[in-house]
Amino acid sequence: MKKEISTSIQINATPEKVWQVLTDFESYPLWNPFIQSLKGDVKVGNRIDVNLGGMAFKPLVLEFTSNQKFSWIGHLFIKGIFDGEHQFELIANPDCSTQLIQSEKFKGILVPFVPKVFKDTKVNFERMNLALKQMAEA
Repeated sequence: MKKEISTSIQINATPEKVWQVLTDFESYPLWNPFIQSLKGDVKVGNRIDVNLGGMAFKPLVLEFTSNQKFSWIGHLFIKGIFDGEHQFELIANPDCSTQLIQSEKFKGILVPFVPKVFKDTKVNFERMNLALKQMAEA
């Protein structure tokens, strides 16, 4: 079973500015209502420590391309139970603004049994997107 959640917001700042805020992980506790902390050496192939307010996990960084894309994959317990591939994508607009797309693809045997997780996740993505927009535009 698979499920995908995708959210998007236009930010009136350049991709470079949005990336700067998005990747200032030490500042997350100050502004990020979704990801309370993100620690570790954020490079492709490395595991990082992510805390989503009570849920801590160690996803594998899949992509980290400056000013464009940051993604990871995490697993609940073991691979195949409940896996999530999280992605932030920045798209430059002609007017120097940025389209931020935050998405996650879920798969695994538990996916059909946790519909509330998806509703809460979408709300949290939207909250984070708005907070990121406010930080980047400030």
